[in-house]
Amino acid sequence: MNLLTGKTAIITGASRGIGRAIALTFAGEGAQVAFTDLRRDTNMESLENELTRLGVKAIGYASDASSFTDCETLVNTVITDFGKVDILVNNAGIARDNLLMRMSEPDWDMVLGVNLKSVFNMTKAIQRPMLRQRFGSIINMSSIVGVRGNAGQANYSASKAGMIGFTKSIAQELGSRNIRCNAIAPGFIESEMTAQLPGEARDNWLKNIPLRRPGTPQDVAHAALFLASDLSDYITGQVIQVCGGIGT
Repeated sequence: MNLLTGKTAIITGASRGIGRAIALTFAGEGAQVAFTDLRRDTNMESLENELTRLGVKAIGYASDASSFTDCETLVNTVITDFGKVDILVNNAGIARDNLLMRMSEPDWDMVLGVNLKSVFNMTKAIQRPMLRQRFGSIINMSSIVGVRGNAGQANYSASKAGMIGFTKSIAQELGSRNIRCNAIAPGFIESEMTAQLPGEARDNWLKNIPLRRPGTPQDVAHAALFLASDLSDYITGQVIQVCGGIGT
């Protein structure tokens, strides 16, 4: 349908999993794609090649989303390379799960730094260019545990809940300039991260999902496509739960 023809997107943490699915979906709808990961490796090069074969301009950048300076440099470089940025997907994230009594301060700081501070960094960097063009869609990848919490994930839950508060605030700040900001809260999604869960934990998640199956990265990518496109041009400050009904 070419829903994103003529638009340019930045997607952080996109070399694998949900970010990769979003990049491929956006490119398939005509968007030019700039994407990041911590380092340029075979995953980044593979995605770059795959996106280019879809007939769009695509460049992967090694950038640390938790670094304010890196994010400023990234946005300036992408604008130089692509001319503009219409869509930002803040997808970079990590997990360091543990019960609070066993959680270390470094694990708390790292998760908040990558998951939450990165959203501040990238949104701050992209704000001025989007204000000048009076258009933009910012999509923050939260989580169902940011909505309802989860034992053993206090740091991860806090970071994802913080993203929701940030999303609603930015939607109010930038709405008058036609810049939208929304969040997606995935539930149990098949990924490298969830593959590390013990079998019992996985079974506990699945039995509580009304649709009785895990989600896929493509399920999340479809929601991101909707929020990135003009189909959602009167939607801002919202949280879309892609969770198979577990948040109901």
